[in-house]
Amino acid sequence: MPNRTTKTNCRLCSYLCGLEAQIEDDKIVSLQPDPSRYPYDVGIVKGCPRFHSNLEFLNHPERINHPLKRAGERGENRWQQISWEQALNEISEKLLHLREDFGAETLATSIGGPHTTFWPLHRFMNLFGSPNNVGIGQICWNPSIWVNSLTFGWPLENEIDPETTGCAILWGVNPAESDNSLFWRQVLAYNLTGKPLIVIDPRETRTARLATHWLAPNPGTDAALALGMLHVIIAEELYPQQFVEQWCHGFEQLKQQVADYTPQHVAQITGLTTQQIIQTAQLYAHANSASIFHGRGIDQIGANSVQVHRAIACLKGLTANIDRPGASYLSEMPEYIPEIDLELTDRLPAEQRQKQLGRDKIKLQTFEGYERLTRYTLQHGKQLPARYLTSAQPNLVWRAMLESQPYPIRAMIVSGSNPLICQADSELIAKALQSLDLLVALELFPNSVTALADYVLPMAGSLERPVLQTNAGVANIAYGGPQAIEPLHERRCDYDFWRELGLLCGQDEFWPWEDFTTSLDNILNPLGLTWESFCETGIYAPAPEYRKYESYEKNGQPGFATPSGKIELYCEVLNEVGSSPLPVHQSQPGASAEFPLLLITGGRKQPHWASSFRWLETLKKPGTVPQAEVSKATAESLGLEHGQQVVVETPHGKTSFTLNIVIMKDNVVNVDYGWWFPEQSLAAPELGGAFTSNANMLTTASFETSDPILGQWIYNRIPCCIYPAQPVGQTTTDTNHLQQVPASKEN
Repeated sequence: MPNRTTKTNCRLCSYLCGLEAQIEDDKIVSLQPDPSRYPYDVGIVKGCPRFHSNLEFLNHPERINHPLKRAGERGENRWQQISWEQALNEISEKLLHLREDFGAETLATSIGGPHTTFWPLHRFMNLFGSPNNVGIGQICWNPSIWVNSLTFGWPLENEIDPETTGCAILWGVNPAESDNSLFWRQVLAYNLTGKPLIVIDPRETRTARLATHWLAPNPGTDAALALGMLHVIIAEELYPQQFVEQWCHGFEQLKQQVADYTPQHVAQITGLTTQQIIQTAQLYAHANSASIFHGRGIDQIGANSVQVHRAIACLKGLTANIDRPGASYLSEMPEYIPEIDLELTDRLPAEQRQKQLGRDKIKLQTFEGYERLTRYTLQHGKQLPARYLTSAQPNLVWRAMLESQPYPIRAMIVSGSNPLICQADSELIAKALQSLDLLVALELFPNSVTALADYVLPMAGSLERPVLQTNAGVANIAYGGPQAIEPLHERRCDYDFWRELGLLCGQDEFWPWEDFTTSLDNILNPLGLTWESFCETGIYAPAPEYRKYESYEKNGQPGFATPSGKIELYCEVLNEVGSSPLPVHQSQPGASAEFPLLLITGGRKQPHWASSFRWLETLKKPGTVPQAEVSKATAESLGLEHGQQVVVETPHGKTSFTLNIVIMKDNVVNVDYGWWFPEQSLAAPELGGAFTSNANMLTTASFETSDPILGQWIYNRIPCCIYPAQPVGQTTTDTNHLQQVPASKEN
């Protein structure tokens, strides 16, 4: 083909920034930002280190390029190259045999990473008959989707606009590190206005340094803080009374609920001052439009996660910061084919839904809970994607692999995910994966999970595959663009894997699109767009409409798709399932003599994406090491020094880090997340240093102690201790446990 320039998109995070690729002799020789497409700012893209790593990512010598089959014992990391046809035939044959022996529920999946598309996996699992898809939704995305849908009838989008936003709260989110695109630039632009920018985080993050007000509460006490703010707003009558009377359900009950959460009482719980609590509530309530952005910091505090989301939702509803410019607005159902229609959850038989692990305890993150919520969202003709909101509680999946209770899980397909690093309780996961009859990994680079797999299949990544981001079908927005080149070597799009496996498993009629691009044409068809025409702009995002609840009411529909038709300060669905209908702070285990500190395990730092991109030299900064962060006072009290090697230990395990003294809450430890070491041996027991400095050696997702509403576990507020590492030559972390795991059964 002649030399050319083509539109394409980066796929090294979920923003999918528009790029232009210069192609010579069918090879990409250079990349430039495309100013005509999202994020419409060359500076944003050029300022992102991931953008500059795309060509190394594409051509890296360690990329997985061919299908591989295990040649030795599991974990030896020895392989033979095979064809795609052989791999798919053998995998499908083994899956069908396992389904015959144990039922369809014997298959589990784990998905993640920026190069995957979720709905083909969900579609395959529904048609195969298994309810056991695993992700990190319970501690990442699900809480806000569930809570806002329960409270307002559908998920929210938040706005931060320098002109219309009068107060912005960034709660448990650090866009300076977790975001490198338009949102962070909006925060910077808003900060220049001098209007209140409130950051709530136990650490003085880069984002917190911008704040006009930085609040550093004790980890896990965010629900108490939000309830204290509600107390102030109600006691001082800082809410619009007419709006509350007309559009809010349960105000009197909420008023009574927060009566005891005085600023003085909340100060004792949170470690903040009474003045900080009062001032934050007043700044938020007095603003004409106020916005609260929140992130994983409040998604990862177990039973208090749903509670703080509920309290924040009540703050938004009580102050009428709903469907208001510069605040929050209710999203719309997509006008293109939504994810719920693509995943085909209606094809999962009722008897298989009954086999969802933990359904007798979990009250909402189940098929029954989803159906209960859907009765109300359908009042506005809306339906959320099902498989995210019914995903399995991971701890139960790992245990079913090891204990065969309540039934045996004998196979797993891992797609762009490294659960051994990114899921709680790494030692348990390693043993579980080691025990399987069939483990398949769809990946870009070798990692600790591919080393344990039976089959490793090469996935197409950034620049090699078309991408379409639809926010899982909860908003009327779509963005993305075309691939720049055909996948190199034998790499394939993950859609191709799921379709071809589906055909081999008897799902022929449900995979009518021969390739991913054809399926994208089908998705966009209701908009009158083809995939080719969509790619010219790379975005479909109608301007939001505000005060939609008034329009619904005029049309004879409830203003909000909830049981009361109003904003549910008092949540009727939670009451129906036996949970508190009003937000409440729940006490959690604190420090002890043995573990006198509190641990945060979810810290992210640019430019990595969880455990991804550890292979890329362009993203390695000299001297960068996995760190444990403490305040100066905490370090001095323990006799520790900056740069010292330390061990962090919890009741669940221990691992090592380099000490970094920073400005943060005293008696709190923050450890970096996602670390492993590809330069080390990938063979067991090392598995690429998977146990050396892995935050999830310190965590557990124990089902018995998880939140009964969604099945959440605690990543932030784990009792811990920290002490000097042993001298060089001695180990601080025992990794020999893998050698004691019985070899898996050969098929």
